[in-house]
Amino acid sequence: MDSGGQWQHTTVLLAEAIDALLTTPDGVYVDGTFGRGGHSRALLERLSPSGRLIAFDRDPEAVAAARSGISDARFSIHHARFGAMSQTLADLGVTGIDGLLLDLGVSSPQIDNPARGFSFRFEAPLDMRMDPTRGESAADFLARADERHIAEVIRDHGEERFAVQIAKALVARREGGNPVRTTGELSEVVARAVKTREPGQDPATRTFQGLRIHVNAELEELEQGLKSGVELLHPSGRLVVISFHSLEDRIVKTFIARESRSEVDRRAPFAPEQPHRLKALGRIKPSYGELRANPRARSAVMRVAERTEVPA
Repeated sequence: MDSGGQWQHTTVLLAEAIDALLTTPDGVYVDGTFGRGGHSRALLERLSPSGRLIAFDRDPEAVAAARSGISDARFSIHHARFGAMSQTLADLGVTGIDGLLLDLGVSSPQIDNPARGFSFRFEAPLDMRMDPTRGESAADFLARADERHIAEVIRDHGEERFAVQIAKALVARREGGNPVRTTGELSEVVARAVKTREPGQDPATRTFQGLRIHVNAELEELEQGLKSGVELLHPSGRLVVISFHSLEDRIVKTFIARESRSEVDRRAPFAPEQPHRLKALGRIKPSYGELRANPRARSAVMRVAERTEVPA
């Protein structure tokens, strides 16, 4: 369990991720989602003195935790989105890497800190930004978006079948002069609009997920990070991605499948095939023991791919 101050975080698939990622202890690796550093610390333990680890996180609290908690000349942390890592790496003089790790979603300290507004379990301002210094909060989005846009976000990103009813209720409340500004207010609106739900699941779960993904542009960020990552990987370098819901995993699965196929340029049918750039190595789920110790790992899926040789 990694220390995150008052809120603790248990790293999911820790050993499996490092085993999959590390191909040479002398390499250059990127942890695109530092969080509270469980994967980074484990990787540093296995790097040689000449190895290097470059970490990214958009959350200022995570960056502060890294700078105060890790003192290692082989390590650096950068307050940036992993989708924009190419520019940061170029500024550092890094043109290629031996492995990229992405541990997607929200960390336990973000969920468990009421002030961040990620959870319906706590009454708090409805923020949900992973980087609270930039962009629009969930409350601000709900205060300006039209009914159709709100419904699309909750349906497409939250996979909520009652999205239209929820959006209507949110807009009606806003037009009545009382827009939703807190997590508790949002939960109340959703609970009245959602008539049935799976046993054991709070009615607001899918709505909170949808708004969080939208506010942080998580799916767009993932697409960009995967594209940047495959460009940066050296031959035999590894891409390791841990997802926590089906939307993320579908993007990762589709990307790896697409990059694992040779393609013919239809505009030049007699030209040689464009070689595939990745080779899928596997899909891993948490063990029974890990699930018993950390129930939050239950939805985790790890996919691993390897950069193929660059043709001459």
